Amino acid sequence: MEIPSKIFVAGHRGMAGSAVVRRLRAGGYENVVVRARSELDLFDRSAVEQFFRSERPDVVVDAAARVGGIIANFEKPVEFLLDNLTIQNNLIRAAAENGVTKLLFLGSSCIYPKLAPQPIPESALLTGALEPTNDAYALAKIAGIKLCQAYAREYGKNFLSAMPTNLYGPNDNFDPHTSHVLPALIRKVHEAKLAGAKDVPIWGTGCPRREFLHVDDLADACVFLLENYDSPEVINIGCGEDVTIRELAETVCEVLEYRGELVFDTSKPDGTPRKLLDMTKLFALGWKPKIPLRDGIRNAYAWFMEHRAAGTDQASR
Repeated sequence: MEIPSKIFVAGHRGMAGSAVVRRLRAGGYENVVVRARSELDLFDRSAVEQFFRSERPDVVVDAAARVGGIIANFEKPVEFLLDNLTIQNNLIRAAAENGVTKLLFLGSSCIYPKLAPQPIPESALLTGALEPTNDAYALAKIAGIKLCQAYAREYGKNFLSAMPTNLYGPNDNFDPHTSHVLPALIRKVHEAKLAGAKDVPIWGTGCPRREFLHVDDLADACVFLLENYDSPEVINIGCGEDVTIRELAETVCEVLEYRGELVFDTSKPDGTPRKLLDMTKLFALGWKPKIPLRDGIRNAYAWFMEHRAAGTDQASR
């Protein structure tokens, strides 16, 4: 990927996409193309094809997706499957048919089996049953990986698939009903502190282990891969360390200076027992994350407070 390359970032208003745009521009890539939903409907195949024919991007980053936490995935499996399949099929096909030289498809660590070996190597894909609480989303992402690999094998396309771990940071979704665990915890603890509540309810036992990567580190890894990686084989993006949900919640309480108790609702599902990515492959190429979890939580909370105070909808969408 060269500095003058025209780079289209799909999903630029989301957490991952916006971070990729920031990182590209900070790295001197000034020819970055973005489109709001009102300008380009990614569900409309003909509109996507027309966009690619007229703009002719050299590079595409597919960060567009319908995402959500356990509740959202459990309640809306049809939407999570159909919406993600439609978006990624439209983008990948149009890229392949309109001269895109490189495409980076962002998946998710939930593509791996529920009981995958830990840390999870890329080779674990399709070796076991998925976690049922988010299998619709995972299946859509697996289909995207296979489509990228099929284009690489059949047509020689340089289409990459990267699997990020759990992400957090600026532009995250902090809605308590649709967000992932870390932003949901930040909001819960913040509101408990404001209300003077003596405790904060947490779903599950607190025992599952999760890995968390600040979205700016993800963006840095994406640009690194665009510059240094040319294989259709899946590659993980994570930090190589995990914590229990209890430890995560305790860290959030410390950062937000909340002194109350954590109450774990064991009637609620835990999800996958552990999910830590094997980072041997990406680390061997020379990339490493830079943002420690505590610093990242502080940054995410500052963003939440700024946007909540400003009355914008990102902090509660």
